[in-house]
Amino acid sequence: MTNNISIRHLRAFTEIAKNGSFTRASEALHVTQSTLTATIKQLEEQAGLRLFDRTTRRVLLTGEGESFLPVAEKLISDFDTAFNDLKATTSQQKGQVGIAASPSMIGRILPEIIKSYHHDHPQIGIYLRDDNANGIERRVLDNDVDFGIGSNHSNLPELNYQVVLVDSYGVVLPLSHPLSDEKELIWQDIAALPQVHLTEDTGTRAQLYNLERKFSLDLRLSGSLVEVSTPAGLAEMIETGLGVSLLPALAASTSAFSNLRFIPLKEPRLEREICIISRQGRSLSPAAESLLTLVLSKFEHAKMPNHVSHIDDKGVNQEG
Repeated sequence: MTNNISIRHLRAFTEIAKNGSFTRASEALHVTQSTLTATIKQLEEQAGLRLFDRTTRRVLLTGEGESFLPVAEKLISDFDTAFNDLKATTSQQKGQVGIAASPSMIGRILPEIIKSYHHDHPQIGIYLRDDNANGIERRVLDNDVDFGIGSNHSNLPELNYQVVLVDSYGVVLPLSHPLSDEKELIWQDIAALPQVHLTEDTGTRAQLYNLERKFSLDLRLSGSLVEVSTPAGLAEMIETGLGVSLLPALAASTSAFSNLRFIPLKEPRLEREICIISRQGRSLSPAAESLLTLVLSKFEHAKMPNHVSHIDDKGVNQEG
C-alpha cells in the first residue's frame, strides 16, 4: 500500500494528543474540526489501527498511539530543523562556499573580497583550495568546490569558462641583474639567458607552450636550468641568480616576488586569460551565487596590478 502520510497528519496527531480534544486541537491548528477528523481518519486507515479512544468528555491515546507519539514528535522536530536550515541557506544566513584558485589569486586579490563578503554574511563559511590550473578544473568537476578562478587549462566541455581578466607576461629577474633598469624587454633580450620555469603540470607552463606554438617561438621551456612546482620556489631560484623566468604579472605581484623585478615583455606580447570556472548545468547555492556576484563586481571595479586588464560586460579589455 502506498504511504500517503505527510507532516500535516503528524502535526494533527500530536496536537490532539497534547490537548486531549479535537475542538482545542483544531483551534490550535487553525483548521475546522471536520478537516481535523478527516485527517486523523486518513492516518488511522493508513496505519491499520486506532490511535485514539473517543469518549464523550475526552480523547485518549490508545496503547499504539502512546507508542507512536514520541516517534511522531521526533519526526516533526527533525523536519522543522531541516526545513529551517534550508530556509537559512536560501536567505544566506547559513552555508558554505568553496573556491579553488591559483596561489597568485589567493595571495593577491581574494583576501579583500572574502573579508568584504564575511562582513555582510558572517554565518557563511568559506573554504579555499590552493591549486594549479589542472587541479582547479578537477575540483570544479568533482564538486569539491562551487567554482574556480584560474586559466582555461584544458578547455573541458563539461566546464564553463567566463573570462574576467587578461594577465600580461613579463620577465622576472633579480634586482641586481644588468637588465633590471629596463622598462620593457623583447624576447631577444633574454633568449640567451639561463632560465628557470614552473613544472609542466602548472597552468603557466601549459600557457607558455601554447604561446610558443602561436608565435612560432622557442621559449626554451624544455631546456630550463631548473624547474619548480610552486611560485614561491621559483622566486627563490631567481633570487639566488640561477636564471630569469617568464611569468604573468598577477603571479609576479604576490609577496613571494617582492624582492625581484618584473619587466613587461613588449615583443611578442604574451597574455593569459583568467576565468571564472563553473560546471555546466549546475546551479550554485544562494550563498555561492552571492559570493560570485561580489567577485565579478570586484574584478570589474577593483584596482588591479599593472599589466592586468579587466574585461567589461562587452568583452573589451580595460587596463587595470
